[in-house]
Amino acid sequence: MELLFPLLLVALLVPMFLGVRRQKREAEKVSSMQESLKIGDSVTTTSGLYGTIVDLDDDTVDLEIAEDVVTTWLRQAIRDVRTAEATDETADEVNSSDTTGDGDDTSAAAVEESSAQTETRLTKD
Repeated sequence: MELLFPLLLVALLVPMFLGVRRQKREAEKVSSMQESLKIGDSVTTTSGLYGTIVDLDDDTVDLEIAEDVVTTWLRQAIRDVRTAEATDETADEVNSSDTTGDGDDTSAAAVEESSAQTETRLTKD
């Protein structure tokens, strides 16, 4: 009976300690990702908005969310950088949700713009 209380404390504190360590690791990972952002990256914000980085500042990021539509966000609002596979999956979802049945791929073409094409389009002026 005397060992029950110390065992109970250990059983409660060990998972809490491991959870804090995991949380700290995740925060460091997100922070390093936000520091390594570069122009042309396709990103997702914490609110679920997809965009392409067109300008960077110390604290802010300018995202192009549609052609010639640029919004300014805090760096901390960037949740993740979308890779080419994620962009391909998004295009597949757009193609599969085509309800007209005519196979029109114009909306998928807008999603499939590469970073080089984005840079070229933004520097036309």
